Amino acid sequence: MHLGTLIYTWLNGVNVGTDEFGNRYYRAKKDTLHGREKRWVLFDGPVDGSRVPPQWHAWLHHTSDEPLSENAAESKNWQKPHQANQTGTRGAYRPQGHAYLGGNRAPATGDYEPWSPK
Repeated sequence: MHLGTLIYTWLNGVNVGTDEFGNRYYRAKKDTLHGREKRWVLFDGPVDGSRVPPQWHAWLHHTSDEPLSENAAESKNWQKPHQANQTGTRGAYRPQGHAYLGGNRAPATGDYEPWSPK
């Protein structure tokens, strides 16, 4: 977290809430940007936009006027838990045959037929 952002938050920010990852969400006391209030997040840990849950993303981008209630933030039984973007890390998806996994691909099945116009 940058020192300038922290000082700006102390002077001009109003704490709106916290998510399950410990990220804190703020709005400006009086400043507006093109007629809309400024909203921002202070991350608890590395700064990564994919660590913002969908409910808070909607509030940050002015899709909803008020922060969503705790009931709205509860996951439905069909929803998977939120995960941060794993691209570029050890947790990134790599299909079978990827060079990092040995590079051994499954042999072709021989069922491919190229298209040809008639």
